[in-house]
Amino acid sequence: MSRITPEDGAKSAPGPEERSATYREVLANGEYRTIFGASLLSWVGDYFAKAAITALVFAETGSPALSAAAFALSYAPWLIAGPLLATLAERYRYRTVMITCDLVRMTLIALVAVPGMPLWAMLTLLFLASLASPPAQAAKSAMLPQILPGDQLTVGLALNLTSGQAAQVGGYLIGGLVAAVNPRGALAFDAATFALSALLLITWVQSRPPAGSTRRHLLRETSDGFRLVFGTATLRSIALVVFGASVFSTVPEGLGAAWAAWLHPANASTQGVWQGLIMMANPVGQVVGALLLTRLFSPARRRSLIIPFSLAVPAVLIPSLLEPRFAVVCLMAFATGFFVSGMVPTSNSLFVRVLPDGYRARAFGVMQMGVQLTQGIGIFAAGLLADRIALPLAVGVWSVLGLLVMICIALAWPSRETFDQALAARSPAQPPAQPAASPSPRAGALSQGA
Repeated sequence: MSRITPEDGAKSAPGPEERSATYREVLANGEYRTIFGASLLSWVGDYFAKAAITALVFAETGSPALSAAAFALSYAPWLIAGPLLATLAERYRYRTVMITCDLVRMTLIALVAVPGMPLWAMLTLLFLASLASPPAQAAKSAMLPQILPGDQLTVGLALNLTSGQAAQVGGYLIGGLVAAVNPRGALAFDAATFALSALLLITWVQSRPPAGSTRRHLLRETSDGFRLVFGTATLRSIALVVFGASVFSTVPEGLGAAWAAWLHPANASTQGVWQGLIMMANPVGQVVGALLLTRLFSPARRRSLIIPFSLAVPAVLIPSLLEPRFAVVCLMAFATGFFVSGMVPTSNSLFVRVLPDGYRARAFGVMQMGVQLTQGIGIFAAGLLADRIALPLAVGVWSVLGLLVMICIALAWPSRETFDQALAARSPAQPPAQPAASPSPRAGALSQGA
């Protein structure tokens, strides 16, 4: 979550952290610019590789199931051991973790591209390469608050969101074209992007000491991350808002093919075009929202809009009950992405600001696993419902349920004063509070934010 620093921790006169940051200020930061460039390279390369590996596996096996399984391997580590792998990033220098993960992925992806590689070996190498993603992303997420102060962090996260969505659209489009001609060449390109990313990080990013001050059993350190996120009122509230929005925001994208078929059952070629446009509408909405909202609203206003925007995510899909036409479906998907981009960077930055130093990477692992799970649950549940009733009705009913869920989450949202107290009380490298049933001397400053 895949943060900020105290922008409104005091009730006194506004300080410099309360003013809105600009994209120019953020991009003027050399370290951020390097991390941003390295991430962009990796994103584009990854989408190239996903398009290439699915094409390669399908060409060699003729099996859609195996092709889809190869694509899904990149998500497996987050669901299997994401928080555990992310906790590793807390033990070492973030820069070292990112560089090491880039070099590991470069080597393994390059081996996948070797001609004549057996299918089982390709899939094994892909899975091993994907294991480097959680610690790399966690380290980057934890490093950004060290580089970008105040509202610059929110703007940087919005820029990451925008660029990630653009890289997805462009990477899939160009990667699909390249994969149709030379899928192994696309994999070699992916390996090269990791090499260049590591070189950029080595050359222009400062090496800082590890954030974690103590070393314990890895499983206990990971469980500390879960206790911290779900045992602290402010962090738990942010997590529930993000998870709740994730359950419903990906429904148009996940049901794009079925929705296109329902809208135009007679023409397969038109279905393909409409499916692509429905699926693209959400990321396009996220790009527009991230660019627009960070410029139009102050940090305080964006923070006050987290809950209204989270309610709007499922609400804009409720008109599906009226069986809308194609253009309205695209507009609803666009609006969903727009409102997600309005709440996610701000809630993510607030989340990291409340976290104590030394726990950002493992908390990121908890959040990322939760987002992956809730997105999958949302798409699967809406799909099951659509198997039993008409698709527009299923989406509409699911969205009504979603609005009710988000209202319940919103009613438990802490007051501004509670967040301000949590921001002011945050102290570096303080262990998370234990549950009430097992008090511990480590339950110090964190419990003040609960």
